[in-house]
Amino acid sequence: MAILTYFGGVVGALAILLYRLLRIPSNLPKNIPAVPIYISLLGLWSDMGQDEIYDRWLRQPLEKYGAVKIWFAGRWNLLVTRPEYLSDMLKHEDVFAKAGSQKKIPWSVISSLVGDNIINSHGDDWKLYTSVMKPGLQKTNFDSKPILDKSRRFVDILLNTQKDIGANNGFLVNPIIQRFAIAAMGESFLDIDFECLERPNARIEVLQSIIKRTIFKPLYFNFPVLDMYPYIFRSRRRAFAIMKEFEDLLYDLVRNRPRKLLRKEPVKPEDELVVHMMERALDEGIINEQQFRANLKIVFLTAHENTQQLLNSMFWQLGSDQTIQDKLRAEVLATGVTNPTSETLNKLPYLTSLICELLRVYPPVSQLINRVSLEPYVLGGEINIPKGTWVGWNAPGVQSSEAAWGKTARQFIPERWGDKPEEIMAKARRETVKGRYIAFNAYNRKCLGQGYALLEMKMVLFELVRRVKWTVDPQYRLKLTSGGILAPLGCKIRFEELDSSRLNADSVT
Repeated sequence: MAILTYFGGVVGALAILLYRLLRIPSNLPKNIPAVPIYISLLGLWSDMGQDEIYDRWLRQPLEKYGAVKIWFAGRWNLLVTRPEYLSDMLKHEDVFAKAGSQKKIPWSVISSLVGDNIINSHGDDWKLYTSVMKPGLQKTNFDSKPILDKSRRFVDILLNTQKDIGANNGFLVNPIIQRFAIAAMGESFLDIDFECLERPNARIEVLQSIIKRTIFKPLYFNFPVLDMYPYIFRSRRRAFAIMKEFEDLLYDLVRNRPRKLLRKEPVKPEDELVVHMMERALDEGIINEQQFRANLKIVFLTAHENTQQLLNSMFWQLGSDQTIQDKLRAEVLATGVTNPTSETLNKLPYLTSLICELLRVYPPVSQLINRVSLEPYVLGGEINIPKGTWVGWNAPGVQSSEAAWGKTARQFIPERWGDKPEEIMAKARRETVKGRYIAFNAYNRKCLGQGYALLEMKMVLFELVRRVKWTVDPQYRLKLTSGGILAPLGCKIRFEELDSSRLNADSVT
């Protein structure tokens, strides 16, 4: 009897703890619905894609109410998609402060990975990081030649891989895309050649694949409290070790890069990259080593991951619709150029509109809940949000809404953006301010690397369509997801080299 009483007490205590953990706080707004918690936990037993989950359970309540209560990262949050609400939230950084995992779940594996950085900080810390890094992240004169060189090497590897496996077979492109994205990022931000394209098993690149598999495990992603017990969960102990290995390796590679050690003269101010600015700030005591390490990691991660996701989506979309690929190829070949500069690329309207549409239909970051209300606020004049509430947005929700984009919202139509590059970019800015296009966030916290991201995508697309034609292998039309990010990582692609791919004598071989 005593044993039954004991176990009954344990079960009762666990039930109370579980109830307190999972119950919806009574102070959250009553005039919006709550998404059943099991929807957030589907990843524990289902391989459904995030797009499927959104369409089946989230689209209807979000389009009706504009916001919902949703379970994410161990607590109840507000998720917003109505443009008016979204614009109101993003505009008021003084109320809805950026606060990432280092604030929300500071004990977690993901917090140990990203730390306190320029993206997720607020107030004085954000101003400090911005003062140091903004000139390097927001350069208007990025040297396009290293990006072109890496793009050419990338296409060479795709063609060589196709040759090795035979013309009738497709292959997964994501591993090669990741190597390209890291290589290009290193050249443009960190003054280093990671040699990922030349060395397929470079440890820094291998770690990225391990980290992505580790971070997005559904159980720990939804219940990060478990990260507090690495002595119980061996996989979390291993996860913390992987994050530490990555940080130390990246720090060592960058701080002891050959270019830095062999350089005999200071870098000219006009040639400085963000890493030079960060190192100077560290040497002068403006930032400490912990801040340097965190921001070094976030530059590495964000400057390659977003490109990686978008390129995967691009291969899927253009490989499935040859008319779009052919139209882009015609525009590129009409330039008669094999060594494009940023000026050349920025004059191509269809290339520009295509990238804007890729960002709309396949946003690299599909959902982000990393703002916390510093005071009570009535969002859009309708939703009462108490102090201390975590809020975020769902990009596919707002960017595929018929209310925002019309009846063709869910179709891929690059022409919707306009016919002239300046017209296209002006439309992108207008839609961003209205809260209908959040590919690069908005207002004070818009992405500082937007210019580089567009340049890199334009350069690699130019080189791809100039030299190859690709199709999605019909045997492998798989649209998979990775960590809640819309990206068809599972599709296999087949490449065909074009006659127009012969390079001029001045081209890189």
